[in-house]
Amino acid sequence: MDHVEAARELVQERFPQARAVFLAGSVLTKRRTLTSDLDIVVLVTGLSAPCRESLVHRGWPVELFVQTEHHWRTFVERETAARRSPLLAMCAEGMLLADADGLGAALQREAQARLTAGPPQASPAELDDRRYALTDGLEDLRGCTDPEERVYLVADLLQRASELALLAGGRWLGGGKWLSRRLVTADPGLHSRLIAGAVAAVSSDADGTGRFAAAVEEVLDRVGGPLWAGYTRG
Repeated sequence: MDHVEAARELVQERFPQARAVFLAGSVLTKRRTLTSDLDIVVLVTGLSAPCRESLVHRGWPVELFVQTEHHWRTFVERETAARRSPLLAMCAEGMLLADADGLGAALQREAQARLTAGPPQASPAELDDRRYALTDGLEDLRGCTDPEERVYLVADLLQRASELALLAGGRWLGGGKWLSRRLVTADPGLHSRLIAGAVAAVSSDADGTGRFAAAVEEVLDRVGGPLWAGYTRG
């Protein structure tokens, strides 16, 4: 059974009175892999609390996100404040499988508009906090002589640098593979330099570390340069 048919069957069995249903995730794109799951957002009426459930249906791993319209808006506001909203993305970019009363189409339009508008801008204080953390970690990397510790430092710096670049550009954040996807969409050149540098730093020594450090410094330069001496917080 294909992914759309499996999703429709599951929702019909479990939520026949659903107001709206979205099928989302990599399964709808060329990025689909053997482990891609069905991300399904279900809007219902009268649910006392939101529910998230993982299961397998017809051989497909499924993630269910069951909410009322009120819960949907609560989650969207919370995620938007954190500048990372997978719920908006699922509804904006997903396939509308069911729409009993027009709520699905309305939420999809709203999600698309909000996603396009972008997240709240980072404050100067937040950018400075992130500059400081990235500068501090970069100095740790430069002085590191333990190859095992270097792996952890590189992983931490890769995430921090990617997030800072996205925040400075007013872009949405993401976690795991979605952090990579957000950055490659926003700035493919920087993404390539950070990834190539990280691989070189983990697999080699001083030369690789220097290559990665240069890519991280590029991010720092976009927000005013390294920040360590003189940094204070109450």
